[in-house]
Amino acid sequence: MANYQTVRAGAGAQTAQIDEGLKAHMNKVYGTMSVGMLITALAGWAISGLAVDNGQLTQFGTAIYASPLKWLIMFAPLIMVFAFSAAINRISAAGAQLFFYVFATLMGLSISSIFLVFTGVSIAQTFLITAISFAGLSLWGYTTKKDISGWGSFLIMGVIGLIVASIVNIFLGSPAIAFAISTLGVLIFAGLTAYDTQKIKNDYIQHAQAMDQEWLHKSAIMGALNLYLDFINLFMFLLQFLGQRE
Repeated sequence: MANYQTVRAGAGAQTAQIDEGLKAHMNKVYGTMSVGMLITALAGWAISGLAVDNGQLTQFGTAIYASPLKWLIMFAPLIMVFAFSAAINRISAAGAQLFFYVFATLMGLSISSIFLVFTGVSIAQTFLITAISFAGLSLWGYTTKKDISGWGSFLIMGVIGLIVASIVNIFLGSPAIAFAISTLGVLIFAGLTAYDTQKIKNDYIQHAQAMDQEWLHKSAIMGALNLYLDFINLFMFLLQFLGQRE
């Protein structure tokens, strides 16, 4: 992994250029992520509105929440993440950005049920708490001199464990397992927020001198996707603790 202090020891003009480029790169990452979050929120809110009429599920609501289609909606975002990771090197930067926005829309459909289950006030409060926590964790990951790259393998193993446990608990319906999953989920995605931020920063510094604009664009989108997933998952797990049910 590239060492930031070593890079700074180079020529002053080149270092300044890298610093300026890094700032622009991170702004693009956070900007793209924010647009994705907005798309997800609007899609989820709009879809939940179509799903209920006078307190009853509409035909559309029944189709997405009470039919086998719900399983496709639930797992489609996960499938798209793997597909995106496999295809990122073969598609254009514009294609990658479009893919991300389509994914954000589908994620809105996938989590739209929270608007039916939890009160709007508790969703807004949890979102604010998540945003503050995410900002602090991401800032720490960006500024810390500590190398946390070693966290990656453990955190990814933790995510795989969460996915398996969540699937198993769909059939078991155990509140104790659900509580344990939510607790571990908060810790794992808090760690991933800091880890992914540092990785985005170091990846840019490592490739900055090549100045491959196509790569930088796709790297920013991939970084935005990673942080977007960290935020969404952190929010969803915190909602299990902080959300007030309708």
